[in-house]
Amino acid sequence: MFFVKVSLSPRAVKLFAELPRIEGNPWVIHGKRPGTHMTELDDAWQTVRSRAGLSDVRLHDLRHSYASRALALGESLPMIGKLIGHSQVETTARYAHLSRESVREAAERIAQSIATDILGSGGRPAPGS
Repeated sequence: MFFVKVSLSPRAVKLFAELPRIEGNPWVIHGKRPGTHMTELDDAWQTVRSRAGLSDVRLHDLRHSYASRALALGESLPMIGKLIGHSQVETTARYAHLSRESVREAAERIAQSIATDILGSGGRPAPGS
């Protein structure tokens, strides 16, 4: 069996800690047989999607959204990979997508920085330019 350790926010840890537990079962989300953990997510995910009104959202979509949000917030690809359990940065790069607005804003910040270096803060060329 293959498990990936991922870091959770304090709020998520609290939520899992408050879930009802079954005595003698070490798993937070138990399986159908005593002492086991959940292995099949399809039925549970269908229920969550239905209740949330998210008929076309896949679990995989959530990983992509999480990685993309982290990237937009300035997290590095190695950090995002650690957060979602990837061992290769190349894999993470396929998950993390920047929104067009984020790319446009980055282009504007870079252009403004270059303009400030060339023109100085007063709109005239900086000394030595």
